[in-house]
Order: sequence, then C-alpha cells, then structure tokens
Amino acid sequence: MSNNREKSNSIYKLIKIIEKLRVKCPWDREQTFDSLRSLTIEETFELSEAIILNNNEQIKNELGDILLHIIFYSTIASESNLFNINDVSESISKKLINRHPHVFANKKIKNTKDLKRNWEEVKLKEGSKSVLSGVPKGLPPIYKAMRIQDKVSSIGFDWNKLTDVKKKINEELLELEAEINDNNKDKIENEFGDLLFSLINYARFIKIDPSKSLEKTNLKFIKRFNFIEKHVSSKGMKIKDFSINQLDLLWEKSKISS
Repeated sequence: MSNNREKSNSIYKLIKIIEKLRVKCPWDREQTFDSLRSLTIEETFELSEAIILNNNEQIKNELGDILLHIIFYSTIASESNLFNINDVSESISKKLINRHPHVFANKKIKNTKDLKRNWEEVKLKEGSKSVLSGVPKGLPPIYKAMRIQDKVSSIGFDWNKLTDVKKKINEELLELEAEINDNNKDKIENEFGDLLFSLINYARFIKIDPSKSLEKTNLKFIKRFNFIEKHVSSKGMKIKDFSINQLDLLWEKSKISS
C-alpha cells in the first residue's frame, strides 16, 4: 500500500513542479499548446527510437518526457479553467470503459477480430461519421496507411488470404513499370503510392510493423555506411576516390562487422 502511495505522490510531485515552473521560469511560462506541439511530436519519435533499440532505460526516460508534456498541457488548460489533469484522466477512463463492454459489461467477444469490429461500432455510436474519421490527418503516411488498413479490415473490408495481397503487389508493380515506360511523372507517383500501400498491407498480413522494419533498415544502413566512411578516412581518402567494386567489397565487410 505504501508503495502505491509513493507512486501516486510522485505524480503529484511532478504536477507541483510544473505548476511552479509556470510561475517562476520564463521559458515554461511562455509555452502554449502551439509551442509545445512540435516538441511533443519530437518526444514521441524519441520514444519510438528507444523502443526499436530495445533500450528499457531510455524508454523509461522518454515516457517521462511524454508524461511531462501531458501534465504541461493540462496545467496550461487549467489556468484558463478549460480542463485539468483529473479531467483528462476521467475522460480516458470513461472512454476505456465504454469501449470495452466485454470487460465492464456483459457483451460477449469471441476473438480479437470480433473485438476490433465492436470497437469501431462503439465509436460510430459515439458520433464518428466514418470508420476512418478517427485516423489523424497529420499522421506520417506509413502510419496513416497502417491505421486505414487496420480499421477497414476490422469491419470485414479485407483480403481473404496472403496470396491475394501478394498478387495485388505484383499487379501494382506491373502498373508502376508501365507508367515508368510512358514517363508520366504524376501517374508514376500515384502507382508508386499504390505499391507502397500494398506492401504495407502485406506487412499487416505477416504481422510486422512496416515502419519499425524500415527504421531498423535505416539504422543498419547508417551503421554499415559509417564503417565504410571510417575505412576510407583511415586511408586519407574520400569515398569518390574508390571504385564501385571497392565500395561493394567494403559494404560486404561492413555486414560481417555488424
């Protein structure tokens, strides 16, 4: 019991720290919803990176930064009597209870697929005009595609099997190649988007996060390229001084080192 009280007090302590900063720190006092927005986005991506790196200490720290922002927004709002952190907590509590009738009421749920379908039905009853209305317009494109596909699949708008998705990828690739041959820039862009959308759908079927997968590849590429840069620098040369065959050999060596 004392441990739970201590944890509760730590949240209260953070609230009081932020309230004091709003009074005594010039920078904190100047912050608004708009000025914090980009910083919150940055903190979210830093948390995402920590998760990809599987760094638990960093995950803990980044979660702390995000918690800071949640309380910061709530503190700013409370100063104008808009809402406070308790209102935020109560709002999400009501939403969770309402959207989990299989836990807090007597509704029967067979499986996760059934759960997702019920989730979307509840949101429509709450006033959503479309299953897709809950997809934030500002989401990065890959995440937006993932959410769109996940939402429509939850109500039955989906391919039946993996081979269907693979067939669609091949179809989109052929359409892209046709537009490349015709050198139509707008249509090339559209078909490339269709291909990416299909690949993201394929990732959903094989149960991987395409954004996380791509970021792992980004980090792997950076590490291997840094290996090449280090080797080139040790020779007192520049990358342009090496032939493509020499660079290929270094690339293969970088794979061994990583």
